[in-house]
Amino acid sequence: MQDILVIAVFAFLGAAAAGLLGVLTLRLLRHRSLTVSMTVVAAVAVLAMLAGTLAVAWEMFLSPHDLQVVTVVVAMAAVVSLATALLLGRWMVAGSKALTLAARSFGEGGSFAAPSEPVSSELAELTRELEATSAKLAEAGERERALERSRRELVAWISHDLRTPLAGLRAMSEALEDGVAADPDRYLRQIRTEVERLNAMVGDLFELSRIHAGALALSTARISVYDLVGDALAGVDPLAREHRVHLVGDSVEALPVEVDSKEMSRVLGNLLINAIRRTPADGTVAVAAERSPDGVVLSVTDGCGGIPEEDLSRVFDTGWRGSQSRTPPAGAGLGLAIVRGIVEAHQGRAAVRNVAGGCRFEVTLPTAGA
Repeated sequence: MQDILVIAVFAFLGAAAAGLLGVLTLRLLRHRSLTVSMTVVAAVAVLAMLAGTLAVAWEMFLSPHDLQVVTVVVAMAAVVSLATALLLGRWMVAGSKALTLAARSFGEGGSFAAPSEPVSSELAELTRELEATSAKLAEAGERERALERSRRELVAWISHDLRTPLAGLRAMSEALEDGVAADPDRYLRQIRTEVERLNAMVGDLFELSRIHAGALALSTARISVYDLVGDALAGVDPLAREHRVHLVGDSVEALPVEVDSKEMSRVLGNLLINAIRRTPADGTVAVAAERSPDGVVLSVTDGCGGIPEEDLSRVFDTGWRGSQSRTPPAGAGLGLAIVRGIVEAHQGRAAVRNVAGGCRFEVTLPTAGA
């Protein structure tokens, strides 16, 4: 038992000395290639075994022949171990370099293409993460390009819509100034109408800029959708009478929601005004509110005849007005974009689909307390 203990001590001391030397070497070479580090690790393992074996051999007073045999065996093991470490290191370095080149092309603005060389599980995991990041960046880039196109279209449409009333205001003001206006009161009423229209357009732009900047501050409170719909219907009733459109709000349940009543009134007002203006005379605009598994669904159904299928996905885009809505009083195409922004700020969603004779806009809001 004592001999075993002595052998264990000598083996441990020899291996510990080799391990300490290996740690110091790795620290000095920590910024070198992975191949060098793996070679050092293999060498440390062999040297630890060699040092422990030789220490025990000397302690056991082996014959010179036996000691030579042991040394040769350990040396051959060292050669094989070092060769294996070098091959493994070169293989891993090759995979790492291929991944580096792929990541470099990714960073220069291209898409990430995974290298074909086999790599370790860690590098394979990194490759999958880079592929996922590349896909997300590509999607974000596409959204950014779509937003930029939408902004360019919006600027063009806003410029057109501003130029027309401004030209009219200038002509009417010059007529009044020169005293050639046949009916000054009519001119003044028209000027007031155009100014109110411009003011509404500027207000929509300001609201949309707050939404895009994430600066829309909500003051939420518990309220019944029945009250929300009732106030909205009362607000658009004069416009409905002017267009001879019937408003129906019989299918509205008294369901509670946590919303900013001012902003949600704007949502319903925009949807109702949009529906009234696009519904023919003697048509009907119906408002409904019902509970669904996702929350509370507010819907506005009009009689516009429907929206082309290829345009349904663009209805809530900034500046979209459709092919038949690019002249006043259609507005600047901001109303539905504002609707989506406000609804999403309430953790809800806005959608549209065609129904018989028209289309149905749906706003889904979380139930109060959910």
